[in-house]
Parts: sequence; structure tokens; C-alpha cells
Amino acid sequence: MASLKDMRVRIAATKATQKITKAMQMVAASKLRRAQVAAEAARPYAERMDRVLGNIAAAVAGSDSAPRLLAGTGNDKVHLLVVCTAERGLCGPFNSQIVRLAREKINALLGQGKEVKILCVGRKGQDQLRRQFEKLIIETVELRGVKQMGFAQAQMIADKIIARFDNDEFDVCTLFFSRFKSVIAQIPTAQQIIPPVFAAAAKDAGATASYEYEPEEEEILADLLPRNLSVQVFRALLENAASEQGARMSAMDNATRNAGEMIRKQTLTYNRTRQAMITKELIEIISGAEAL
Repeated sequence: MASLKDMRVRIAATKATQKITKAMQMVAASKLRRAQVAAEAARPYAERMDRVLGNIAAAVAGSDSAPRLLAGTGNDKVHLLVVCTAERGLCGPFNSQIVRLAREKINALLGQGKEVKILCVGRKGQDQLRRQFEKLIIETVELRGVKQMGFAQAQMIADKIIARFDNDEFDVCTLFFSRFKSVIAQIPTAQQIIPPVFAAAAKDAGATASYEYEPEEEEILADLLPRNLSVQVFRALLENAASEQGARMSAMDNATRNAGEMIRKQTLTYNRTRQAMITKELIEIISGAEAL
């Protein structure tokens, strides 16, 4: 059985851990509000742009002059999966949920005989995926030094994707991220961005309004599609940032409470052991006195 000194050291270590988890919870809570506001503010613009592009794309559907970013290559043999995760851990199941969704997609594509390439955004996703799919990872983008997520980071990632598409390195691109719902709920999401699937436009498919565009639809799409790609990546990064802080806040809250419960049990064991030792010493003293 552990000595009283060992128990005191263990209790002190648990209390120190509890202070750390409590501090991390408070930091995550302070960052969460700003990240949540940024993510929610980006949604209307991204959804509206998606809807506008969907309406314009419907007008040139099937046209030979449709931009390549819209029409794709005509094949779906090579898939690029852009997996966005966090740079740091200690955020509960946040990273593993995104990686699990990406892994399911990878296995499904490989089962169909497709070629898969992975672009990791965030170190944690790369750490998990390389255990099973190391040969499929073609590049990792680390954002560890970025304190405030901005459009410049999304533009840089979008430029990498477009450059690889222009070089015929893939046919279909899918973006993986976690959509923020609440502190305790983050939804792993897969969004096809090349060729784009306009979900908002599909809802309005019953509309019969006809539009005339100036300049031509193809010219508008050629300018807006690369910008929309950057917007969708930026939205994914903002959603991830809010989801990460929410998951970390929840995980650290659970850790703090678990540490408190552990301290309670360790203190109870310490007090019982100490009382037993005192009782034993008293019995020995009384027995010695009676013997005299």
C-alpha cells in the first residue's frame, strides 16, 4: 500500500492538473465567443454566394463553354480529400470525428477502385491519417503560428487546390470539416467543392424564374468560382475554429470535474489510511503501557 507521503504527492499532482484544466476551460470559453461570432457571420455570405452560383450554373448546365471548375474534368477517377483539423489536441473527439468521416470516405473510394490523394490542413489530422494512409498524403498545411484565422489562409489553401486541379492531379475535390452547432455538438461535414455541388440551388429547383446575365454566365462563373472556393474553405476554417474551442471547453470541463472526483476519492483514502495508522499507534502505546 502507498505511504501517506506518496498519497499527499498524488493528491497535490491531481490538484495541479485540475488547475490546468480549469484554466484551459476558461481560455477556451473566452476564445469560443469570438470564434462562434465569426463562424455564424460567415454562414449567410457563403450560403448566399452558393445560391447565386447555383442559379447561374443552372443556366449553363451541359454547355461546352462552362468553366472547368464547374464542369469538372468529366471523370471521377482521382479524388482529392482536403481534411481540416486542429493543430492542437485536448479537444475531445473533435479531431477524431473528422478523421473518422474522412477514413470512411477513403475506404469507400478505394473499394470502388478510385485513386485517393489527401491534403491535410492541421497537424492532428495528418498524425492520425498517416498511420493508415501515409502514402496517400501529398501535402500538409500547418497553421500553428496563426493566432487569428483570416481569409489569407483560406486563399492560400484554395490556390493550392486550384493549382493542382489545373495540373490535372485530381478530378473531384471534397472538403472535410466540423460544422459548429453548440458547445457540446459539432457536426462532421463533407462538402464537394470541385466540381461544386450547390445544395442551396437544389432547394430552389422548383423555381421557374428566368434571368438574363450581363456579362455572359460563363464569364461571371470564371470570375466567381475561384472566389467561391476560397469562401467555402474560409467558412470551413471558421467553423472548425469554433468547433475546436467548443469541444475543448466541454472536454476540459469534464476533465476538471473528473479531477475533482479523483481528489475526493484520494483524500478519503488518505484520511482513512492516516486514521488507521494513528489507531494502530495508539493500540501499540496502550498495549505497551499495560505490559509495564
